[in-house]
Amino acid sequence: MAYELAIGDRSYSSWSLRGWLLFDAFGLPVTLRRYRLYSPEMDDLHRDFAPALLLPALRLPEGIVTGETLAIAETLAERHPGAGLWPEQAEARAAARYLAAEMHSGFAALRGHCAMNLLKSYSDCAPDAAVLADLARIESRWSGARARYGAGGPWLFGRYSIADAFFAPVAARIAGHNLPVGPDATAYVAAHLAHPSFRRWRAMGWAEHVEQPFYRRPWPERPWPGSVPRQAEPAEGPSLNVSCPCSGKPVTDFLRLDGRVWGFCNRFCRDKTMADPDAWPAFLAMEANLEAVNHS
Repeated sequence: MAYELAIGDRSYSSWSLRGWLLFDAFGLPVTLRRYRLYSPEMDDLHRDFAPALLLPALRLPEGIVTGETLAIAETLAERHPGAGLWPEQAEARAAARYLAAEMHSGFAALRGHCAMNLLKSYSDCAPDAAVLADLARIESRWSGARARYGAGGPWLFGRYSIADAFFAPVAARIAGHNLPVGPDATAYVAAHLAHPSFRRWRAMGWAEHVEQPFYRRPWPERPWPGSVPRQAEPAEGPSLNVSCPCSGKPVTDFLRLDGRVWGFCNRFCRDKTMADPDAWPAFLAMEANLEAVNHS
């Protein structure tokens, strides 16, 4: 039996993003079960992943369920010591645990005012003094970690770690709400937006096409500040490929990208690729193989 992770709507569930990054960003395989927020599906979660009440929840291969992202993180780090979830050096590891724990329990003003919504970006969300105080604390914690342990790279402790995964939703909030931060924090946010796992998660959220009225805000909007994906659109078959790059199954749904038609095994596979084609290694490999054949 493999790991089984219960998650919520990808565009809105910041805790689910954190839990999923602990797998995808570190190359750990997992089976996903998605439950729509604010719906009767949450009753199914309470039954399927008892005793968990919130998302994400993880069922271990032995059948035991654990919840809370800190508990999930520590469980995975203990079971996969070679995956590099925590920094190797003991002092850095202690600092990273402190940062992750503070993120897990703190910054209530920022969370309350700037709910994560990966489908929107606002030009002005009118942050109040409490939100600005949270931002100042976050910037201080980020800059301190990067200066002491970051080795000049984009992440808090040199390489991507649990601490970075925990702050990914904060980076999304800063980007999505155009919050005022300095150049170092802006660079750290940009590293999150460009991270392949984050891009895949956001693309899957777009492909879900879930609209949650609770997350709507009456603020002026702007384009999402991350990289602009290549433009793809739905298409009719036939396609250049007969097997889906995601699953290997026969193709049924199609997109057009750069003048070529590609096929996928279902609409979700197609739409997540259409949202950000360059986020999916298997699709890029399929494109590259065609180019190699054409130039051979």
